[in-house]
Amino acid sequence: MAIILASQSPRRKELLSMVVSEFETRPADIDETVKEGIAPLDYVLEMAQEKAACIAKNHPDDLVIGSDTTVVVDGMILGKPVDEADAKAMLTRLSGTTHHVHTAVCMMKGSKTKSEIITTEVTFFELTENEIEEYVASGDPMDKAGAYGIQGPGTLFVKAIQGDFYGVVGFPIAYVKRMLSEF
Repeated sequence: MAIILASQSPRRKELLSMVVSEFETRPADIDETVKEGIAPLDYVLEMAQEKAACIAKNHPDDLVIGSDTTVVVDGMILGKPVDEADAKAMLTRLSGTTHHVHTAVCMMKGSKTKSEIITTEVTFFELTENEIEEYVASGDPMDKAGAYGIQGPGTLFVKAIQGDFYGVVGFPIAYVKRMLSEF
């Protein structure tokens, strides 16, 4: 049995390598458009499940891991920014607020499926326009939900965190390790 990470995320790949020594990565090509009216927890779980299912259909004897992360502020899902203006708008919205980061993990092997959603509360300092401009100009927020990465320069915006740090990074490895033991 092989372990396959249904992701192209370098962060997820690096974090999974802390739990298992050998695995493959195969990006799942799915539509990640947020459907009108979908609840944030339903959305993130659906994305993780779709990623796993996309790869698992061609690898029924292997263990496939799908994961997705979303940032939610005031009930609104913040995905990856589409451009610099979108990144600036997201960071402005997060400035001085507390938001939730939901990461879903779905594991599939044959007919067995196990899913978990890990939620972490993150509070940002008030950000200056200059801080936002400089961070967006760095390019770092462009491939990250909510337009920031807690594991890089975006950590300077974080006033407090309550929950799983690696859940905010996008792959809660302690939960993943425990889930793997069920397979």
